[in-house]
Formats: sequence, C-alpha cells, structure tokens
Amino acid sequence: MINAVIINDIDTVVTVIKKVSLGENVSYVSSDGYSTIKATSDIPINHKVAIKQVKNGDEVLKYGERIGYATMDIHIGDHVHTNNLDS
Repeated sequence: MINAVIINDIDTVVTVIKKVSLGENVSYVSSDGYSTIKATSDIPINHKVAIKQVKNGDEVLKYGERIGYATMDIHIGDHVHTNNLDS
C-alpha cells in the first residue's frame, strides 16, 4: 500500500500521508517504479522520511529543491525533522 509521496526523483525524502510506526514499510512510486523502505522510528503524518543516505552537512532535497542541510548523518528510513535538519 502506498503511504508516502515523492515530488521529484532527485528528492532525498518522501512525505508520509498517514502515520507510520517503527519498522513499518514506507511505500511510494517514482519514475523508477514502486519502492519500499522500513521506518527506523515513528513518523507523524505529513512528515519526511529519508529515502537516500544523507551525510552530515549535505543538502536535503524535497520538491527538487534544497530544504536545508543535514545536521548529522541521516540514514534511509530515518525521520527527517528539526532534530537532524537545519534550514
């Protein structure tokens, strides 16, 4: 079941469209097809989840645009929010 949205194929995050629990699948469709990752924590509705590894200091991309910089290494499935993102 699809429960996340990706806006641009270069994005490093997706936005969940329902609450996702730790260990639950985060599924979305991009131009590459259907993809699924595992959430590494609880993710509130409308929040971001990393779909690519982002190193500390690297750009975080959503909408095909930089929305900020990682303040620590962010791993696939991690909740991306003010705890690890500086805009």
